[in-house]
Amino acid sequence: MSNHAITTQQFHMNHVNLIGKMTSDPRIAVLPGGRKVAQFSLSTNESYLDEDGNVCVRQNWHRMTAWGRWVSVLEELCTKGASLAIEGKLVSRFYRLENGKRQMISEIEVNDLIIL
Repeated sequence: MSNHAITTQQFHMNHVNLIGKMTSDPRIAVLPGGRKVAQFSLSTNESYLDEDGNVCVRQNWHRMTAWGRWVSVLEELCTKGASLAIEGKLVSRFYRLENGKRQMISEIEVNDLIIL
């Protein structure tokens, strides 16, 4: 086996770039240790051609989570309708429903953002 094959197998990437509009005001929560988290949704539009050659637009909604300094930025400067460029990563986590069942959720964790 060549060294190139080993290097390629060990390389992984989790990177998301989105440009869209906030579809909700950020919801700010304070965790038991005092750390804050902001959650909001972001919509993006995707254009494609249908089978007849017509341009169609598909809207997607993304669940977003922000920590640290981005909580303050979102809290002070961003409201529903704001246009944002987001750089982050996709994360998945589990939580328990009231009936005891485990539920998985995937969201984008913000690493960087620009208000457009």
